[in-house]
Amino acid sequence: MIQRIKERKLLVIAFLILAAYLAPLFILQENAHIRIHDNLDSNLAWYKVLARSGKMFGALNSVIPQVINGLPRNAFGTEYSGIVWLFALFPTMIAYGLSQALTRVVAFIGMYLLLKKHLLRGKKWEFIQVGTSLAFSLTPFWPSGMLSTLGMPFALWAFLNIRNGEAFWKSYLVLTLLPLYSSIVLGFFFFLSAMGIFWLWDVLRGRGWNVRFFLAIFYMTSIYMLVEYRLVYSFLYTTELNSRDEYFHAHLTFWHAVRLAFKNYLLGHTHDMTVHGLIILPVTLIAIYFVYSQKLWQQEKIFVFLFIFNIFLSFWYAFWFYKGWLPIIKRFHFMDTFNFARYHFLRPLVIYAGFALALKILSVQGKSWARAAKWLIAAQLVFLALFNDEIIYHEKPTVKEFYAEDLFKEIKNYIGEPQKEYRVASIGIHPAISQYNGFYTLDTYNNFYPLRYKHQFRKIIEKELKKNGIVRTYFDQWGGRCYIFTSQLGKRYMIKKDSKRHLKNLQLNTNIFKKMGGRYIFSSLPIDNAGQNKLILEKTFETKNSAWKIYLYKVM
Repeated sequence: MIQRIKERKLLVIAFLILAAYLAPLFILQENAHIRIHDNLDSNLAWYKVLARSGKMFGALNSVIPQVINGLPRNAFGTEYSGIVWLFALFPTMIAYGLSQALTRVVAFIGMYLLLKKHLLRGKKWEFIQVGTSLAFSLTPFWPSGMLSTLGMPFALWAFLNIRNGEAFWKSYLVLTLLPLYSSIVLGFFFFLSAMGIFWLWDVLRGRGWNVRFFLAIFYMTSIYMLVEYRLVYSFLYTTELNSRDEYFHAHLTFWHAVRLAFKNYLLGHTHDMTVHGLIILPVTLIAIYFVYSQKLWQQEKIFVFLFIFNIFLSFWYAFWFYKGWLPIIKRFHFMDTFNFARYHFLRPLVIYAGFALALKILSVQGKSWARAAKWLIAAQLVFLALFNDEIIYHEKPTVKEFYAEDLFKEIKNYIGEPQKEYRVASIGIHPAISQYNGFYTLDTYNNFYPLRYKHQFRKIIEKELKKNGIVRTYFDQWGGRCYIFTSQLGKRYMIKKDSKRHLKNLQLNTNIFKKMGGRYIFSSLPIDNAGQNKLILEKTFETKNSAWKIYLYKVM
């Protein structure tokens, strides 16, 4: 009874800490600071564009007219994703806060159940179970990934239950619901393939075919195929080439790949940040030393596996970009269009499960080590708290300043025509800002779009690309950001209103721009040779609540 009360107290404290971590999003709303890269500059605007388009349930071959004169509807993903509906039903920051809360709560529950049931059984490990689960739920995950990485512990808990013939309906409920709030390409393809290897390993070790385990893997995969039917259709049946067909990833030398492997092992990746370098990594290294010195290889075989597997994932990630793959890639084109490096999405699960087991190994070394283990959990929680968006991005624009709705409303009213009647593009700011504010853009940032459009758009910026090899390679060998790049600004598209710079010697093909329907350019800097580019400055716009100053240029 006393033990259960202690557990409940720990759980209440954990949820209070989680609530405090999330509080700034709900208190500050649009005045909050949140991640910009692959978030404000893309996904949040995409949800808004999709909801406004009336094409939520659009046909497989339908398009979104607001983007690049007709972005394929399938580029915005499935309508059966929960995050799409949150942003369709609620204002942006309410939806964002709810998504963060849902993801982090489920992440906590999933890791807690996994540790308690399968990896770290026993009442005496309650503090480590709860503390590690809370730490895992506070990691600065990629927001639009939803439960693609943070849902993996819950899925593993369910699969291990089914593998052992336990908690059947609860486990299948988890496997049914997770695909509605996660992405197969942003995490679960790699997790499910790992589960397939796990099942095969059981077979090879003589543990039988375990049909129920295999069927569970097949079941969850099938749910994903149904939910992600647009992706399946695009992959199997779309014949038109898209921008990913020019994606080129194998460019690193051997030693550059080795360096990237160590960098990933120590620092992680922007899409699955684990904040493990300062505390978790030393803890796991100390634990592996105890395993080695005390010959605990068999007793701690799960920890040893996770330790080695974590290293392997970093090297797999890095060496996916090794140019030694080129002969194989030339034969199998899908290896260039699909990013198999993303097995690193397994690392948050691997690192934090390993952290819990490492703390257990430390705790059994004596009372002082047991006390130290608790302080190490507390230290990791404090460290993660410092990675709260409101702290990390406090020098970046707030959501309100970034999307600058008042500013763009002024521009819209000044132009005075229905937004669908003309096209715009931006220089020095993300086109997602214009899209969020209802403008029809020729520039965009998307996972894929027609390759013919990329080639057509390239003609606008061809002379600028010739002058800057970095942006030329960036555009030609990837091109996800179909922006009006300039040689002067390079890959800088966050030029704030306090900038004193001018664009000099700009060379754009505005004839092509106009032919594609372009009429206005929103520039964050004045263009000194606007006339040479057949542009005329109409008006300058600036508001108190905007991060930008917009120079509105019209094509002559």
